[in-house]
Amino acid sequence: MSVKHFQDLPLEPVAAGEKTSKQVLISSEEGPNFAMRRFVIEAGGFMPLHTNSVEHEQFCIGGEAEVVIGEELVTVKKNDVVFIPANVPHSYRTTSSEAFEFLCLVPNQEDVIDIKE
Repeated sequence: MSVKHFQDLPLEPVAAGEKTSKQVLISSEEGPNFAMRRFVIEAGGFMPLHTNSVEHEQFCIGGEAEVVIGEELVTVKKNDVVFIPANVPHSYRTTSSEAFEFLCLVPNQEDVIDIKE
């Protein structure tokens, strides 16, 4: 068991994104089945179209963004829940003046990321 405060954990830039950071809340070494991360995409920021070899379960905690999932474009905001299946192309673009933030849970398996743009 571990208890920590998210503000005590480092928020690190995501190289593939623009104005995008990731914070590991529960690492794959801590959780036996899933890792939990927090992503922050500042106003004007984005993550390019890409695939991951593992599924994503996401809970939006702030802001608003356009999210491409496969062939679909959706607008998501605080309190929305998003599921992205493994190997489905997806991207994010903040559409609000505040940062788009979400929690992302992924299984503890090898995650191969393929940038499409």
